[in-house]
Amino acid sequence: MTKRVLITDFFNSQGGSNTLENKRKKTTSEVVKKVEVVEDAVENKENIVVTKEKTIESTVTTTTTATCSNIDTTAGQDYSTFCKQYNFDKSKWISSLTPEQQELLSLEINTLHITWLAFLHQELTKPYFLNLKRFLHSQTANHKTIYPPQELIYSWSHYTPLPEIKCLILGQDPYHNINQAHGLAFSVLEPTKPPPSLVNIYKTIAIDFPNFKIPEYQELRKAGKPGGGNLTKWARRGVLMLNAVLTVEAHKANSHAKRGWEQFTEQVIKVALDYHSAKDDGGFVIMAWGGPAQLRVEKFGMRLKDGKFCVLKAVHPSPLSAHRGFFQSGVFKKCNEWLEKNGKEKINWGIFDDNIVM
Repeated sequence: MTKRVLITDFFNSQGGSNTLENKRKKTTSEVVKKVEVVEDAVENKENIVVTKEKTIESTVTTTTTATCSNIDTTAGQDYSTFCKQYNFDKSKWISSLTPEQQELLSLEINTLHITWLAFLHQELTKPYFLNLKRFLHSQTANHKTIYPPQELIYSWSHYTPLPEIKCLILGQDPYHNINQAHGLAFSVLEPTKPPPSLVNIYKTIAIDFPNFKIPEYQELRKAGKPGGGNLTKWARRGVLMLNAVLTVEAHKANSHAKRGWEQFTEQVIKVALDYHSAKDDGGFVIMAWGGPAQLRVEKFGMRLKDGKFCVLKAVHPSPLSAHRGFFQSGVFKKCNEWLEKNGKEKINWGIFDDNIVM
């Protein structure tokens, strides 16, 4: 049993229809909660439990040391050397923000992994991103249900810190039903049944690696462990599963498209490419499934020509297109072959602890 601690801030923690209005009256006051995420290594659950709830009435720049320091509060790792190397001081950056920016960006300040924040902090203060955050705040004020839960929007950054990327899988829009999206493209929380696209992904892995055990939902449910669609283990192994859009209104697919997320996640990709291109140990694999993902990759054509990256294109794994070549694409086997050829550790694609698939 492993435990991870996230310092997050819940914009709805005070409740009521005037949540945003009350917060603005407080200007830079924050409500900070410590959330303990208990992950069962066998059942691969992500149960969120609020523990030691503590309200801190102070400015963002004087909240807890962990919030403003260069320590990754999820894993308890100190990234001070990393931040010093790339000339990023989180506390100084926070101090440079206006009160409104501190309020709008409190989620990013508290939950975006420090290795990503070091390279993305300037992007966060651009007009388009601040407008995006104003839009999201307005949605909350109007009692809109947004997925994934806000404390999980940037979970991709914590499970796959910038230096640890081995493979980038590009997605589009988060799942928009309850207990599905949790910040990783294609992945769903237990006890949700794996969606059709993910089932096709599993089938493809089984073709590439015959020893792969496909999670069978009905069998897992009978065993009291329903689910089988949580890909957190992949993320921890270096698979960055990034959607183009990071939020969605409940039951309304693509409802947050063209609000600014696409520009932000393109910057995320750019940061990843530039960072790993500059490293001596080379780049990573990019899986672009379907037209939209492939168009996004094409925008970075010049950055991909130094031989440090491997782009694996295929049709989308959805039931509408998977039969047109996804099953025979061999992308998972090709990914590991490229990693091994370039002196990198191969990815274990197994979902179960006793099923090593490399």
